[in-house]
Amino acid sequence: MVTPESIEASIAAHLDCVALEVAGDGHHFEALVVSPAFRGLSRVERHRLVYAALGDRMREEVHALSMITQTPEERAGAGDAAG
Repeated sequence: MVTPESIEASIAAHLDCVALEVAGDGHHFEALVVSPAFRGLSRVERHRLVYAALGDRMREEVHALSMITQTPEERAGAGDAAG
């Protein structure tokens, strides 16, 4: 079974994250990913980076993943810049 910790490890191995939290039940997951790699990117582009970090796991192991993707500056600010 896929665990939140294994999803975190896959994301962290491919993205420089200053904050990373994943919760889920083995099929459905929620992630907060804060990375400087997101600077200047749209929400869709940010999500593509996370999907790329997970690679085939998104098709084979993870049924659903909802994400909040932020830059460190967005995270430190008002907190209303979610993606």
